[in-house]
Amino acid sequence: MTNINDNFRLKVYTLVAQIPKGRLMTYGDIAVLAGKPYAARQVGGLAHFGPFDLPWHRVVNRFGDCASGYYGGKEGHKAALADEGLTLIDYRVSDFEKLRWRPNS
Repeated sequence: MTNINDNFRLKVYTLVAQIPKGRLMTYGDIAVLAGKPYAARQVGGLAHFGPFDLPWHRVVNRFGDCASGYYGGKEGHKAALADEGLTLIDYRVSDFEKLRWRPNS
């Protein structure tokens, strides 16, 4: 029997896997779409301990900033985003709202 937390986790993983290259989602965006609008921190926890092969670097905070908990810290997160061609000023993605991905919109 699958519990509600397993369903949430699987929805998060599915959403993260779908984020297109060069696009971004926030922890909160993912939480809302996975059915728990106040669970952005849980999404962050899943990012920290979740499958390594998912594009977690495409997940940023609500301001478009890099995560300090990312592998390699904010520098590692910035480098991963820059590798996809994104421009960052300090640790914030330029044109964040333009690059923000919302499935089915």
